[in-house]
Amino acid sequence: MRSIPGGTVTLHDARREEHRSVRLEPFEIGVYLVTEEQFAEVLGVPSQHPRRPAADLSWLRAIRFCNAASEWEGLDPAYSFDGEEVTWHVDSDGFRLPTEAEWEFACRAGSTAPQYGPLPDIAWTALDGVRTPQDVGGRMPNLHGLFDTLGNVWEWCWDLLDPERYDEYRVFRGGGFADDAWSVRASVRRGGAPRMHHDDVGMRLARGGFDAVDAAQGWSARADLERGARGSVRPLGWTPRGR
Repeated sequence: MRSIPGGTVTLHDARREEHRSVRLEPFEIGVYLVTEEQFAEVLGVPSQHPRRPAADLSWLRAIRFCNAASEWEGLDPAYSFDGEEVTWHVDSDGFRLPTEAEWEFACRAGSTAPQYGPLPDIAWTALDGVRTPQDVGGRMPNLHGLFDTLGNVWEWCWDLLDPERYDEYRVFRGGGFADDAWSVRASVRRGGAPRMHHDDVGMRLARGGFDAVDAAQGWSARADLERGARGSVRPLGWTPRGR
């Protein structure tokens, strides 16, 4: 894990044409993506390629791995479950997924450009012609010392993608090994349903507890509810899910 100092990051929602500035407290985030080897050790599952990112993970499985890793290290789990409804206890110091704001701040490492360096040097993308995730740490890190925040596999975050349009879909960030350069940028947002899994989506652990309830590091449960019921104008052909 790497300690990241507090700071400010500006997030962009392209559909709503909105920008918002988020002030972050210090937190910790993984130097590397979670690997198959780590998954195997904590969960007792097979590992064919120990140094590759653990991919093909649903958001729910990533959340459960966070809790399992916390218990493995003797920390209080960050999440509790009611069926498939997940609550983040923001005062917990256990392992968790980064918020979207934490992820982008950590990825950028002070850069304001779309990428923090030339893609061939820092990321595995479609330019490389590879067909699978690559071993972690094979390209240059950013200035925080983090590897593969762009390229290789997308990374699940805690936040909802766009609850008005996509209901429970969660954000993933960073681009993957099969993505073109336009999609491998610090600001690009994609997402999927909590049970969705693809071979180019993995995870990176974060840590940090905060003196708050249902709100921390650019996320709040109240904002999720407000965004889900806003009823703003949508592009032609966009219909809210479940209505």
